[in-house]
Order: sequence, then C-alpha cells, then structure tokens
Amino acid sequence: MASTSDVVPGSRLASPGLLSRERIVAKPGFNRWLVPPAALAIHLCIGMAYGFSVFWLPLSKAIGVTAPVACPAEMSALAQLFTTTCDWQVKMLGWMYTLFFVLLGCSAALWGGWLEKAGPRKAGVVAAVCWGGGLLISSVGVYMHQLWLMWLGSGVIGGVGLGLGYISPVSTLIKWFPDRRGMATGMAIMGFGGGAMIGSPLADLLMKHFADATSVGVWQTFVVMGLIYFVAMLCGALGYRVPPAGWQPANWTPPAASANAMITTAQVHLHQAWRTPQFWLIWAVLCLNVTAGIGVIGMASPMLQEVFGGRLIGVDAGFRELDEAQLKSLATIAAAFTGLLSLFNIAGRFVWASLSDKIGRKVTYAVFFVLGMVLYAAAPHLGATGSVALFVLGFGIILSMYGGGFATVPAYLADMFGTRMVGAIHGRLLTAWAAAGIFGPLIVNYLRDWQLGRGLPPARVYDQTMYILAGLLLLGFLCNLAIRPVNSKYHMTEAQLRETEPPKAAIAVAGGAPVAVAGGQGVLVAVSWIAVGVPLLWGVWMTLQKALALFH
Repeated sequence: MASTSDVVPGSRLASPGLLSRERIVAKPGFNRWLVPPAALAIHLCIGMAYGFSVFWLPLSKAIGVTAPVACPAEMSALAQLFTTTCDWQVKMLGWMYTLFFVLLGCSAALWGGWLEKAGPRKAGVVAAVCWGGGLLISSVGVYMHQLWLMWLGSGVIGGVGLGLGYISPVSTLIKWFPDRRGMATGMAIMGFGGGAMIGSPLADLLMKHFADATSVGVWQTFVVMGLIYFVAMLCGALGYRVPPAGWQPANWTPPAASANAMITTAQVHLHQAWRTPQFWLIWAVLCLNVTAGIGVIGMASPMLQEVFGGRLIGVDAGFRELDEAQLKSLATIAAAFTGLLSLFNIAGRFVWASLSDKIGRKVTYAVFFVLGMVLYAAAPHLGATGSVALFVLGFGIILSMYGGGFATVPAYLADMFGTRMVGAIHGRLLTAWAAAGIFGPLIVNYLRDWQLGRGLPPARVYDQTMYILAGLLLLGFLCNLAIRPVNSKYHMTEAQLRETEPPKAAIAVAGGAPVAVAGGQGVLVAVSWIAVGVPLLWGVWMTLQKALALFH
C-alpha cells in the first residue's frame, strides 16, 4: 500500500512506479546540488568509451598471450568475427569506436523524445543495464573468443547505453539551474571527458592482476568493470530528481524577455525544432567544431612524434632516423601528451560552459572558432620553432574548446528552443557528433597518408591538415554568425504546452516558491560529491604523473 504522502493531493491514484517521472518530482527541502553528482556518476562510467583502446593490444594476443597468433592472410573480415583459432587484429577491434559513437548519436536521436516522457531516472537505469550488461556480454565474447559478441555487447548494446546515459541529465540539470545553464551541463559532461582517466588506469591495474600464463586478464576485467559501472550508474539514476512545475531558485528572477533576444521565454516542440534553420545551424556548428577537434585527438600521439622527432629526447634527428629504443622513448612522451590533452578537454567542458553563462552562447562559440582558426593556422609554425611547450599549450587550448563545445551546446539549445523538450532536441543534435566521428578521422588520416605517399617528410605532413581544419572552423564561424532567435511561428501552442507540462509535485510547492535546503541534506550533498570526486581526482593524478614525462 502506498503511504498518504505518496499520493498527489486531490487524487485517488496510488503512487506511480519507482522509475516513473512522476515519482521523482522533488519535494520541498530537496537540495538541487544533489543532481550534478548523480549525473556525474553516470557520465564518469560511460566516458570509458574514450579509453577502450587500453584493451586493444592485450586483446590482439588473447590466444597467444605472449605474442599474437596471426590469422591466415586469406581469412576474410567476416570469418574473423567467428574464428577461435587466431588472434584479432587491432583494426578489427578498433571498429568498436565507430560503433560506440554512431550508436550514441542514433540512440540519443531515436529515444530522446521517449526520455522526456519517461523521465531521466528510467532512462538512466536503462543506460546502466545496457552499458554494464554490454561489458558482461563482451566478457563472454572474449572468453569464447567471438569478436561479434564484443561488437554486439559493448559496441551496439553499450552504444545505446552511451546515448541514453549521455542525454539523461541534460534537461534535468538545465531545469534545476536556469540561472547557470552552462555551468550545470558543463559539470555533467565534464564527467564524460573524465571517464577514460579513471577507467583506463583501472582497467590496466585489473588486467595486470588477472593476467596469468593462460589469460591476458581482459574478460575478468570486463566482468569487474561491468558490475562496478552498473552499480555506480544505478546509484546515479536513482539519485535523479526533477523540479516541480513552477519551481525556480531562491532569490532569482528570470530575465525580462527583452533583456537578451537570444534567450527565449517560449517553448518549441521537438517535432518543430528540427524544422527550424536554427537547429541545422547549431548542428553544423557542433559538427564542424567536433570534426576539427576529433581529428586532433586521433592524431595527437603520432603528430607530436613526427613533428618533433628526436628533439623530444635531446637527439638531433628526424623521426625516421631514430632506432627502436629511441622510438619507444618517443612513444612514452607522446602518451603523456595525449593524457595532458585529456585534462584540457575535461577542464574546458566546465570552464567554457560556465563562461558562456556570462558572455552568452553565441559569443562563446565565436571565440571557439576565431581562436581555433588562429591556433590551427599557427600550428605548423609552432612545430617549426621547436618549442614543445608552445606546441602543447596551443593544442591544449584547442582541446579545451573541443570539450567546451560539447558542454555549451545543451545550454545553447535551451536558449533557442526553451527547456521543455531540450533533452530530446539535444538527442537529435548528437547526430552531428556521429557525423563528425566519421569526417574528422577520414580527413586527417587520409590526407596524412596521401602526403606521405607524395614523399613529404613526416614533420611536414600535418601542415596542410591544419590549414584545412582552420577552414572548417571558418565555416563554423559563419554558421554561428547566422543564428538568430527562433521565429514565433515555431513556438508551442497552448494545447502542446498543456500536453508537455511537467508533472506536479507529490507535495505542492505553493506559488512556485523556491525549494529550501533541508537541515540534514548538507551531509548528503557532501557525501555525494566525495563519491564522484575521489575517483575523478585519482584519475587526474594518474594522468598528471604520466604527463610529467613530457617535460623531463
């Protein structure tokens, strides 16, 4: 039997299910600062998608253990999905990345509307089942040596979990923090960038623990991490709450409609939003920003090694003139460079998104594109000067804007289309990420190979690439410049507003009065932030330790 407090006043219906949207409407006394750590708990888990490459080399010798067992040259790619007699090639394992981000974009677009109706808790639980369960299926795939099971488990099912987990907190946080939209989404999406910093060293420790003479320790690591991620994401999902209708922060007055024409007070329905020119302009803005940034991420390690060559280790020689031992030293330094870029990526998600609350979303993206064009165009000169510090700083700023673009775009959408269906609209927009995940690596990798084929020295093969990426940012700048407020003809009708109205609180909050912090919730807030903060700080510390090698 449901208690009296679980029944909406004036209603005879019992309390809805534990995962329903109505069940998670906050009661008076709820502290809104409990929601960001719940979002972080989910994003820190699914962010391990960025760190999956830590498994490639061990998996490439899953049968041979000490050395790969090569497949016959005539074996087809299809046969490699089912073979149990030879080891997988890294390029076959690498398709997991493509599955991750294509499924992330597609699932977010397909089920974003469902998320707005079902609520973030139900979506978070489904994401936990898909991401954690996908890892468990992958562990079976490794144990049975069936690559198709890995693709299905982590790639497809896990990819769906990525999409739902990524967008589940967006509209919730924007509704809780109308006064700090950028900062709120920046806090959560920062976790996605930080997930690999925790997951990669954890996976490395677990594989070393489980490895023995007959196993590289990957399937056991998948089991442990799958269970850890499931529990952590489930705790995050159960921690979600949505504000009651009419709620607003204490001592905050919404800005007047005329104060900033780029921030609407109206609402746009999902079915209308994608028909507006603003949606497609923001789609292009995100796609072009991510295409340039993801290209740098993909080539960061080889780029540093080939541009600076022996200068990184105090040897006056080009990359092709170094011996095997020197190349290993170079690879260690390049790994430190990649780790340092991940720190800039994470910091940028919070810093740039928070700054956008002050200067506006359109100005923030204008800074991304103008500063990005300058840095990309200057990159060949920075490499030619031989200054590693300037080169690293330049690309660190570039990666901070790459992360900042992801964190700022949900607030940009809320400004344009209102908060009522921003989660679903954001889900549709993430198809831009899926497209960029294809365009960026294609542009960078194929252009690099083409220039090497023309006989250019390794130190010069990235020059043209940088200029092309700068050109993409110029297009992004023009798209951002063209964005104007949404025409009123796209605004919701009164019927649509009633249909999509947020659920009422189980205990009414009179007049939409601000929810106060309950006396005992300060401790709960502190515990929640410690629970997500300690793993994140550990990941940052592990990354900084590796990054120090860059300057030794």
